[in-house]
Amino acid sequence: MTIKDIAKACGVSVSTVSRVLNERPDVSEAVRRQVLDVVERHNYIPNTSARDLVRSQSDNLGVVVRGTGTPFFSDMLKTVTKEIDAAGYNMVLRQIGSDDDEVKAGAILEREKKLRGLLFLGGRYDYTPAELALVGVPYVCCSYTNQFGSLKKEDFASVSIDDHATAYRAVTTLIEHGHRRIAALVPSCSDHSISQLRCNGYIQALEDHGIAVDDALIVESGGFDMERAYKATCALLDSGTDFTAIFAVSDVMAIAAIKALADRGRCVPEDCSIIGIDGIELSKYSLPTLTTMVQPVEQMARESVHILVELLRREGAPRHILLDTTLREGGSIRQL
Repeated sequence: MTIKDIAKACGVSVSTVSRVLNERPDVSEAVRRQVLDVVERHNYIPNTSARDLVRSQSDNLGVVVRGTGTPFFSDMLKTVTKEIDAAGYNMVLRQIGSDDDEVKAGAILEREKKLRGLLFLGGRYDYTPAELALVGVPYVCCSYTNQFGSLKKEDFASVSIDDHATAYRAVTTLIEHGHRRIAALVPSCSDHSISQLRCNGYIQALEDHGIAVDDALIVESGGFDMERAYKATCALLDSGTDFTAIFAVSDVMAIAAIKALADRGRCVPEDCSIIGIDGIELSKYSLPTLTTMVQPVEQMARESVHILVELLRREGAPRHILLDTTLREGGSIRQL
């Protein structure tokens, strides 16, 4: 859809649409809402300036980070920056909220900065071909893949861990330490995301070891942030449900759970054992040090940039890499 199509659909002039898109004040609120509604429904993404139409191709690679302030991506960005620079490209960074649309943000950045390629750090697991049609350059999904979506594998590239298997190993570690009443701290068990994959790994680990799944022990926080993880842990404690360990689907959530337990007079690991996933730098300094499944952040970043550069130089086809995690023992699990 072009700006002329939008104008025709709204029954206004092209200049009126242009004023709306450029946030000019000389447009009525009713017309503004009408135009923006059409723009949203048709995923129209405007070029931001006339210069974009004539500017020669750049050496810019876009990096869209979904989840501002996420420690996991902060660690990864150091390697991404170094690898992009070493490959002879310029990095253009765009950070968005965890509930924002990374595909649309990437498409806008592509047009604004004349990108050669895109690297998505974090994103949805259920893309459709129509959604990714917005992106007109090669891209790589870093730290996740399209497990719940309908993209063909040959149409995109990804570097990630096996989230289901990693969660399975984490919960099995607790079981091997004698724990059977294991709570799961997850954002959601049915959101077609990393949370659902790790929740499924938790459930399968229990079932494979002959432990009945207790729905009362699965606590959905609604998000990965510390505040919601803290409140969810407090809700679990208030419920009176008996448990000896917590499996948290991320280190950030695990650290928040340790704080909630401490505030309620419970010690880790004496009163409750905890394990997380990610291996972020911060988890080395929790009290006690968190036992966690460590993602190979530097390798993940390197592989992602290398694949993107291969695609740009037409030296290879889209690839999908699954990397192994490693158990880092801390002091947050005790043997029963």
